[in-house]
Amino acid sequence: MVNQGRGEWEGRYARRVPIAEIEENGYNLNISRYVSTAQAEEEIDLQAVHKELTTLEDQIAEATQRHNAFLQELGLPLLGTP
Repeated sequence: MVNQGRGEWEGRYARRVPIAEIEENGYNLNISRYVSTAQAEEEIDLQAVHKELTTLEDQIAEATQRHNAFLQELGLPLLGTP
């Protein structure tokens, strides 16, 4: 185990390995044989993301309509609708 200076031991980077395990691995001391630095990816809730994007698109459309009303009053060109 390696202390990363955070007061905790990080098993992701190092661990104590019994000599028997090193022998089983043909005395190969490659770190990846004994520890994995890979991290699991965060699961994404696609339905929640879709709902959030749909809500944002609705808010953008409403804001664009309000903005266009002001532009129309000022006689300026309107924005395109999203």
